[in-house]
Amino acid sequence: EVQLVESGGGSVQAGGSLRLSCAASGYTFRNYQMGWFRQAVGKEREGVASIDGGSTDTYYAASVKGRFTISRDNARNTVYLQMDRLTPEDSALYYCARSRSTYSYFPGTLSLLPGNYNDWGQGTQVTVSS
Repeated sequence: EVQLVESGGGSVQAGGSLRLSCAASGYTFRNYQMGWFRQAVGKEREGVASIDGGSTDTYYAASVKGRFTISRDNARNTVYLQMDRLTPEDSALYYCARSRSTYSYFPGTLSLLPGNYNDWGQGTQVTVSS
């Protein structure tokens, strides 16, 4: 079965950095687009960043572009989210997810829609204080 396990969350001051990791198992990792999503208390889940299977196409929400970097290591079945210059608005439970599409991938804004992903990790908490 597909399993996704996030780690690396924590509490940081505004302006700080964190790197999240998502360890995947139970499927051919390199064949699937992966995404990072977040959900703050009282808000809907929103897409943060996505990356295609070969790390050739990435996409970011406008709110994090230039501050966050998504990457993956297919040899280790792991996807990462490097988060820099964090703000309190970044505080949320962060999830990684596997795309519904095999081999191909959702481009642009479609890659940040939760409905285009069907396997999810348990989440890792990020708290940014001012």
